[in-house]
Amino acid sequence: MENQKNSAKQKQFDKHYLEMATIWSKNSYCQRRQVGALIVKDKMIISDGFNGTPAGFENQCEDEDFKTKPYVLHAEANAITKVAKSGNNSCGATLYVTTSQCIECAKLIIQAGIIRVVYLNEYHNRDGLDLLSRAGVEILNFEIDE
Repeated sequence: MENQKNSAKQKQFDKHYLEMATIWSKNSYCQRRQVGALIVKDKMIISDGFNGTPAGFENQCEDEDFKTKPYVLHAEANAITKVAKSGNNSCGATLYVTTSQCIECAKLIIQAGIIRVVYLNEYHNRDGLDLLSRAGVEILNFEIDE
């Protein structure tokens, strides 16, 4: 009974953090896709991020052909580098993100010690998810309407 109660409570946490990541994604200036991410450790949000250009760059993610500029940072990368700058660490944390990972973000997640990833939408290829799985990171594709 206690495991069911904990499981139901975790599901509620997952839902609420994903809703917050969705709201956070709206801060992105990207037109093609807006992605938001939260890093949560011990039930505390320790970092957040959304996709966009590096600090000090123009807030325009796409070029004149509507292709994403090569230096746009993904939401996960922004959240991970932000936590690194804070002096905190993400070892043992959960990443909540609106879109699943590319291979480059998967590498950062593994190196950052994040042990669980909860996401809403699937990225156009599964290479990042496959790498996370290979590294033993728990992955959950969450349906927000659950």
